[in-house]
Amino acid sequence: MQEEYSIYFLFGVLFGLLILSGFFSGSETGMMAANKIKLKNLSKKPHRGAKRALKLLHKPDLLLSTILIGNNFANILASAIVTIIMINYFGGNVLLGSVLLTLVILIFSEITPKTMAAIKPESFAIKSSLLLKVLLFVFKPLISITNLLSSGVLKLFKLNAKDANDNDNLNTQELKTLLDESGDLIPKQYRGMLSSILGMEELVVEDIMTPTSEIIGLDLNDSYESNKKIIESTEYTRLPVFKDEIDNEIGTLHLKDSHAFLDELEINNNVDNILRTTYFVSQSTALMKQLREFQLNGKSMALVVDEYGEIQGLITIEDIFKEIAGKFGSDRVELEKEFTILKDGSVITDGNSKIRDLNNFLDWSIPEENSKTINGLITEYLDLIPQSNLCVQIDSYKFEVIRIDDNSIDRIKIIKDKI
Repeated sequence: MQEEYSIYFLFGVLFGLLILSGFFSGSETGMMAANKIKLKNLSKKPHRGAKRALKLLHKPDLLLSTILIGNNFANILASAIVTIIMINYFGGNVLLGSVLLTLVILIFSEITPKTMAAIKPESFAIKSSLLLKVLLFVFKPLISITNLLSSGVLKLFKLNAKDANDNDNLNTQELKTLLDESGDLIPKQYRGMLSSILGMEELVVEDIMTPTSEIIGLDLNDSYESNKKIIESTEYTRLPVFKDEIDNEIGTLHLKDSHAFLDELEINNNVDNILRTTYFVSQSTALMKQLREFQLNGKSMALVVDEYGEIQGLITIEDIFKEIAGKFGSDRVELEKEFTILKDGSVITDGNSKIRDLNNFLDWSIPEENSKTINGLITEYLDLIPQSNLCVQIDSYKFEVIRIDDNSIDRIKIIKDKI
């Protein structure tokens, strides 16, 4: 009878050790796989379990030591008990006991709990955090010794356990990947906007400015009727004012002052008191910084200058918003007019078309690091100004020059290679 109690007791202890081993295995997966952002959000509610789990994760070396010491303790003790059972009750067949214990541990104390923890890591981490915190305190003397020894080994490989927390921060590319994999959690249009915001850190003012050749402004040396027509037809609220060319700018006209401007223009051409001081920005200014500058200075339009102070273009706060939200309806129509898509998928456009606009419009990836326009890209690739019709291959895109005008490409056909 006593022997029966003994074997029941041993099997009971063995069962408890297997559960404990499963707890440690699941805790390891749950803690290491838990999303810290989700835990931080839960801790703000507040959620005591989430706070406790985060605190444990801030010291990954201590946490892992606690889990591994506990897991090894449970498995080794379970192995010893199986050995006792096999020797005393099953004819000493220790090998059979070891094989059976290995299978049981593998299925019920490793694979199953780790799979459960991988499915809901945050939930597992929160629920296991209390016991792990207690065990961390209990095992602290042993953990100190093992960590001291393991730190010495890590130093041989020039590693430091404290650096584990430095991997929490995501870079821009990782955030973009996270957005792409978010699926239906974030609506498609919002994903596009968030992706555009993340991509803006790589952009400067020069990337999206309107070049000088396309600036709509008022030339004081033009006729009164010509300037009046521009004011009446423009979609902009502010227009640069100059004499003969944009480099001779004298100010900016706000359309609410247009009546006074036209009256003065018709009488004596003295409009200096009506115009506002022009706001200038550098073409190399980061786009996000320029958005903040517009907001801080209460400006919405600026002329863009290069390092020599020469005017290179114009930028508005609306241009930056378009980069974030995408092209609006009227802009899409203009792009459809600018880029003529043929039945074979090729595109015919102007040489001065912006590569960025084309890439965004057709979801292409024509190189735009060094050149902003198609004309600039071809000229840079050939290292000379095209003088006749030709065809060049750049990456997976074929460029067929259709017409040359005034030492620049006027019309060009672009064909993307089929994969």
